[in-house]
Amino acid sequence: MERHLGEARLPPGKTLDGFDFEAAPVISKAQVMALAAGDAWLAQGANLLLFGPPGGGKSHLAAGIGLALVENGWRVLFTRTTDLVQRLQLARRELGLEAAIAKLDRFDLLILDDLAYVTKDQAETSVLFELISARYERRSMLITANQPFGEWNKIFPDPAMTLAAVDRLVHHATIIEMNVESYRRRVAMERKRGPGRPPIRATIKTAAE
Repeated sequence: MERHLGEARLPPGKTLDGFDFEAAPVISKAQVMALAAGDAWLAQGANLLLFGPPGGGKSHLAAGIGLALVENGWRVLFTRTTDLVQRLQLARRELGLEAAIAKLDRFDLLILDDLAYVTKDQAETSVLFELISARYERRSMLITANQPFGEWNKIFPDPAMTLAAVDRLVHHATIIEMNVESYRRRVAMERKRGPGRPPIRATIKTAAE
């Protein structure tokens, strides 16, 4: 497990025990813990998509799930989407894109953090789309994004590519919408106001097959 933890590149200190479920009370902790076991959805190559504004805890939750999965024997890779896209672009220039994507198959789960920060550039989005297509119904992905699907045209320049990417991701997916106030902003406001926490709402939905 120590080797798998090293290769996962998970951000330090981000565990499910340390995640503030009270800040997003509609998110089912029991559902998250079931996802952290991984048996059903990872075996089927299903996906997990986390949406919400910056600072809402998406990356923390993704990393916490990733850590729990590694502890349960699964192989995981956590990466910023822009970093992985740049590596895949380099592989394409060196005529090794197919091999680079195939190498990622050793990971049961690929966590792409901050999808929305990929630039709307044909070269970047095309390698991202090829990665999504290659893992479709074979290997799982966990994606965090600030923007809902309706705004993914800001990521993919081609409308047809946008629809195709969304279709592949949601075909077998659990979607968690973390429509919560920024944790960082909330902490700053609480320091000014003193004790107390503003009301927070979140929604969860599952995309059925």
